[in-house]
Amino acid sequence: MVERLEDIKHRFEEVGQLLAQPDLIKDQKKFSQLSKEYRDLEKIVTVYNSYLRIVENQRQAREVLEKEKDPDMRELAKAELDDLAPQIEELSRKLKEMLVPKDPNDDKGALLEIRAGTGGDEAAIFAGDLFRMYQRFCDQHGLKLTVLDLTEGTAGGYKEIISSVEGEGAYGLLKFESGVHRVQRVPATEQQGRVHTSAASVAVLPEVEDVDIEINPADLEFQTARSSGAGGQNVNKVETKVQLTHKPSGIVITCQVERSQHANRERALQMLRAKLYEIEVEKQQSQMGAARRSMIRSGDRSEKIRTYNYPQSRVTDHRIGLTLYNLPAIMNGDLDEIIEQLRIADSAEKMAEGTQ
Repeated sequence: MVERLEDIKHRFEEVGQLLAQPDLIKDQKKFSQLSKEYRDLEKIVTVYNSYLRIVENQRQAREVLEKEKDPDMRELAKAELDDLAPQIEELSRKLKEMLVPKDPNDDKGALLEIRAGTGGDEAAIFAGDLFRMYQRFCDQHGLKLTVLDLTEGTAGGYKEIISSVEGEGAYGLLKFESGVHRVQRVPATEQQGRVHTSAASVAVLPEVEDVDIEINPADLEFQTARSSGAGGQNVNKVETKVQLTHKPSGIVITCQVERSQHANRERALQMLRAKLYEIEVEKQQSQMGAARRSMIRSGDRSEKIRTYNYPQSRVTDHRIGLTLYNLPAIMNGDLDEIIEQLRIADSAEKMAEGTQ
C-alpha cells in the first residue's frame, strides 16, 4: 500500500508542476483534466501525509520507551502510543478505501426514473414524494435536475417521471437509490385510519456519451406529436413531442420537455443510450455469477431496498440494515447519512473482493 501511495504522491507533485506552467492555460481541455486529477490526488495525499506524521510520532514514542529510564517519561510515551494506535488504524482504513478502484461512471450525470408500483393512487402520490425528496437533495448538492417526461397520477403524484441530473458526481451520489422503495402510512383517502403499504421503483442510470454505445440509425423509428401541458401558443401549433422506438430492444422513449423537435430527439437518444448501457451492464453482471454480484451495487429494480414507515417516523435501508428515525428530514432531501453508509459498505465489499 505504501508503495502505491508514494507513487500517487509523486504524481500529485508532478501534476502540480504541470499546472504551474503558463502555457497550459491555452489548452483548456488539458488544463481541466489535470485540475480534476490534482483535486482527486490531493484528497489521498492529504490523508497520507497525516498518516506519515502519526507513524513518525509512533516511532519516536517507541524510541523513548526503549531508551528512557525516567518512569514519568515512559508513562507519557505509553499514553501517546495508546492514543496513536486507533488513529493509525482509522487512517489506514481510510487510505485502503481511497485506493479502491473508482467506478468510472461516478463523475457523470445521471438519468433518474421513478415509477409508481403496487398501491394504486397512493403509489403515484408516493412516487411524487420521492421525486420531491430527490429534487431537494439535488438542490442541496448543487446538482441540476430537469424533468424530461412525466405521466401524472389521477389523485396526485406521478405514475412515471423521468429526469436528468447534471453536475459533477451526480451518478456517484444517486447510484445506490436504484430499486423498490416501499412506504407504510395511512393514505389521505383512508376512512378507518388503517396503514397501507405502497411501492415505487427508482432507476438511476449513468449519463452515456455517444462513444459508449453505438446505435444503428436504421434501428430507430421516430414519431412526433404536439406537446401537452403548459407552454404557450407553441404547444398547440408545432409538433415538438418525440416518441422514439428502438426496434431491436423494443424500448420506447417519449420526450417533450424541450421547445424544439430536434432538441427532444437529442434528449430521447441520450435516454436510449443510457437504457442500452444499463442492459449491457446487467448482462455483464449476470455473467459474473450470483456469488460475485453485490446486493448494494446490483441496482435491481425488483429488489426492495428501503422502507419509509410514517407512523414510526422510521426509514430502514434493508441492504445494510440501517434504521433511522428522522423520516421528515429524509423526505426533505437529507439523504447524506444513508448514502455515506451505503458507500462505506460498498467500498468494504470491494476491498474484501480484492483480497480474495
